Amino acid sequence: MKNDLLLKALKGETVDRPPVWMMRQAGRYLPDFIKLKDKYDFFTRCQTPELATEITLMPIDQIGVDAAIIFSDILVVLQAMDIKVEMRDGIGPYLPQPIRDQGALEKVILPDVQERLGYVFEAVKMTKHELNNQAPLIGFAGAPWTMLCYAVQGQGSKNFDKAKSFCFQEPDMAKELLQKITTTTIAYLREKVKAGADVIQLFDSWGGILSPADYQEFSLPYIQQIIDALSGSVPVIVFGKGCWFALQEMSKSGAAALGIDWNCTARNARYLSGGQITLQGNFDPSRLLSPIPQIKTQVKQMINAFGKDRYIVNLGHGILPNIPVDHAKAFVDAVKEFQS
Repeated sequence: MKNDLLLKALKGETVDRPPVWMMRQAGRYLPDFIKLKDKYDFFTRCQTPELATEITLMPIDQIGVDAAIIFSDILVVLQAMDIKVEMRDGIGPYLPQPIRDQGALEKVILPDVQERLGYVFEAVKMTKHELNNQAPLIGFAGAPWTMLCYAVQGQGSKNFDKAKSFCFQEPDMAKELLQKITTTTIAYLREKVKAGADVIQLFDSWGGILSPADYQEFSLPYIQQIIDALSGSVPVIVFGKGCWFALQEMSKSGAAALGIDWNCTARNARYLSGGQITLQGNFDPSRLLSPIPQIKTQVKQMINAFGKDRYIVNLGHGILPNIPVDHAKAFVDAVKEFQS
């Protein structure tokens, strides 16, 4: 592979500079993405391998990141499980029939992932071919807890009160749903790896709304199952937003790297994770709205804080749609210009 910096960082090897990519890097801040967004609805873009491939490659060609991440959405897994998901303007993900009782839970299927999600695997194969060993390709999935949040709440939320009350009032049902999601996710990610994904990232976007004790019960065991199932095939990055309290346990999970959000300092992240695991993050996405010289200075400070080895430069969450392209490029360039 021409650029294997990400793979080296995940193995803990010494590098001249850390690798850099950005969560949601193939997104609405890119003018070429917006052209396709205006022409095709969201799930059409996800379900058309040619479009997904084109979108995945945009940041490699235009921003110069060190890895591609397949364009898709975490919620395609729920769709495959016979849970209807819509993408509504001004709302985002919307599930008209949330899972809140036994009857609804029984209708949730364990799908044949090849049959239901084959379009994702085709996109992975197509993207791998187009990348031509230029850089690694990251596949991803939502962590089961985050998926349950959407499945039960029915849409995005600040506190996911309905999802949490479901877990606390009906823990057996919640765990049955979590297990169904976990089993499906394992099958899905195994096929993604077969199709050519070099790395897998798990997004636990809503992990931080749980208390440490509840995280141990409703999230971490299911993430652990996924890591164990993929063990030995590809490195797994676990990103739990707001989950600094679980870094110690996550560092022992067998994950190759842990994503860090901007609310946790590099020093604390290294300390809490034991100092022996690769970390990824943690630039505040809003900071990309700063003047370019400031972005470059802060990126250098961030690398010095984490150290150049066992480190992947990234944002602390997904890139925002209002970020100027030249600011995103400055973020990447600052990493490439880094000298310890």
